[in-house]
Order: sequence, then structure tokens, then C-alpha cells
Amino acid sequence: MSGEVRRLKVLIADDHRMVREALRLVLEPECEVIAQASAGEEAIALALRDRPDIVVMDIGMPGAGGIEAARRLAKQAPAVKVLILSQYDDEEYVLESLAEAQAAGYVLKGDAAADLVAAVRAVCAGKRYISPSVAPIVLRRMQTKTDRGAKPAAPTRRERAILKLIGEGATAKEIAARLGISPKTAQIHRANLMAKLNMRSTAGLVRWAIKHKIIRLE
Repeated sequence: MSGEVRRLKVLIADDHRMVREALRLVLEPECEVIAQASAGEEAIALALRDRPDIVVMDIGMPGAGGIEAARRLAKQAPAVKVLILSQYDDEEYVLESLAEAQAAGYVLKGDAAADLVAAVRAVCAGKRYISPSVAPIVLRRMQTKTDRGAKPAAPTRRERAILKLIGEGATAKEIAARLGISPKTAQIHRANLMAKLNMRSTAGLVRWAIKHKIIRLE
């Protein structure tokens, strides 16, 4: 029928089968769930093969996590939108997902089912969707960028941990192993720190950390 509205094609990526089934029940029948994945690499392969309108992507999965998978899809299949689904409302995850990985939205797992449906609709309409509880994080960062005379924003808890390890002489690989992140993510955090604190070298980062007592000299 010519007046029939096409259902949005969705790929669900989460490493827990029960979560995937729950998400499918929430999204159908409004959306058509065309595939499910339990790992980042599988989500990428299925998205490249099936070309869904949107991938609802869990942030924490084996192998390539949701953020890395979103980053790779942004390069390999930019028409496929990624909606990050996460239990974390930490600034680092929100900003890395939206800015670094170019995800089109960020939804908390604790949000109501109706919020997830609204997020899928918004993202597929070309808009960005951010959970109301994490929106202030994005607004705060935007304000920091536009405030020319403002002092640098304070490092997050994760960034403070990375600063401390940098001060101990740890490499990106060692930082990744200590914090349970990928070496590439550790490098991104280091670059973000240098930009945030307006530093041009590792030595500058260390001096800043000593001055602000993140690194304590014996």
C-alpha cells in the first residue's frame, strides 16, 4: 500500500541475550529488528551487511566495545546511525561517545522504555538524542568551549587516574591494562587532557598534576 509507513530497521547489539530480547520487545512492532549482535565486531559486520537505519549499541561488550564499534561504523557506514545504550552517566563516556565516536545519541539503560523509542525516532529523523539526566554534561562542555576567559575544566575522576599513571611513567599500553580500557582509549584520554589543560607535552601534564596534588612527590 502506498500509504504504508516503512518501519525503521534496527540492529540490537548487547552481550546479554535477555537484554537483547527485552529491547526487541520494546522496539517492535514500531521498528523491525533485523539482526542482533553480542559483540562489537559482530555488530560492525552485521551493520555493514544488513545496513540498518540504526544500531542500538551497548557501550560495554567483549572485544571492540560499543564506542569503538560506533567509531568504526562512522567511518565505514556513515549512513548507519548509532544510538549508544549505557548504564554509565560519567562525563568521559558521554563525551567520548558523542564527540570521538560520532554516535547520534546516548541513552541510559535506566531510562523508561518510551525514552528509547523516542530516541530511535529522533536519531532516524536526523536529530541527536541525549538522555535528560546526562544532557547537562554536554551543555557544560559546550559552555567551557565558548567561555574564552574561563579556566580549564577540572579533570574527571578517570582523567585524574590517568594523570597519576602518566606521572609514574606508564605507557598507554600500561595505562590501558591498569584501567581496563584499550590503548587507543588511553591515548584519546591523554590527548583530551592536553587539550583541556592547554598543555603541549607530557612534562607539562606532570607539572600540572604535581601543582594540583594529583601526583605527590615523596
